[in-house]
Amino acid sequence: MKSILVTGGSGLVGSAIDQVKGNYTEDYYFIFLNSKKCNLLNYQETLNTFKMIKPDYIIHLAASVGGLFKNMSQNVQMLEDNLNMNMNVIKAAHTSDVKNMIVCLSTCIFPDKTEYPINETMIHNGPPHFSNEGYAYAKRLLEIQCKLYNESFKTRYICIIPTNIYGPHDNFHLEDSHVIPGLIHKCFLAKQSGEPFVVRGSGSALRQFLYSKDLARIIMEMIQNYTLTESLIISPREEHSISHVSELINTHFGNEIVFDSSYSDGQHRKTADNSKLLDFLPNFEFTPLEVGLTETIRWFTREYPNIRI
Repeated sequence: MKSILVTGGSGLVGSAIDQVKGNYTEDYYFIFLNSKKCNLLNYQETLNTFKMIKPDYIIHLAASVGGLFKNMSQNVQMLEDNLNMNMNVIKAAHTSDVKNMIVCLSTCIFPDKTEYPINETMIHNGPPHFSNEGYAYAKRLLEIQCKLYNESFKTRYICIIPTNIYGPHDNFHLEDSHVIPGLIHKCFLAKQSGEPFVVRGSGSALRQFLYSKDLARIIMEMIQNYTLTESLIISPREEHSISHVSELINTHFGNEIVFDSSYSDGQHRKTADNSKLLDFLPNFEFTPLEVGLTETIRWFTREYPNIRI
């Protein structure tokens, strides 16, 4: 039986992996690691944990993450925490003789000024958008670190680059969350208070949204069948405007919607090319946005207020 260690195991994607893992026939033993069990910002603690567990595979999901406004206000912390965490995980994995690992990047690491759609070869073709420099550069260095370890030590440290992930067990903090969980929480509170549902920005920005269970299924497919070490963008093809997403969320609550254009929209679009993913999984069916949002909102309203806020 192969053991798989998941960092960030109680978070959005780790929880999704826990939910879908039973659908795969090969025997795996999963260890879901969170910050209470191991502080990945401490190298010695990370190394000791990895040596004790001796995993066959690591899925590295843990990160200091947030939405647009957290990235803009905490750029230094986002840079330093993610640099330290990623360095500790990669180095400790290698020292513990872990040869196989999937690490999670983000499409926000791509250049601000670029041609669309973006693909896996374009990560370092220019600076990222100013709003998330700290997080983006830390993740870019993680991609370089994995590449150098693979070349130097014959490891298989594979970078996945998902688009905007959403789903149950997300962080629904009103200021520090990603766009969909933040909008769901605001829309819920607006319904309770009888006030308008205020969406920051014009609503015109475009994003590709990825349901967390879809990402979990793809990660499991990669563990079983992906033979390359090249990075892989994970994304549905469709783009949706923030205004459209806000309207879909609001169908569950029925508020008046107001777009506050005094706030930044961030990068207008980040259109990602998923052709390499479709070469690997040509018949993969993504969860439609309306279905994923419905499942996420049902989970949120059922679990509220005992969620990450």
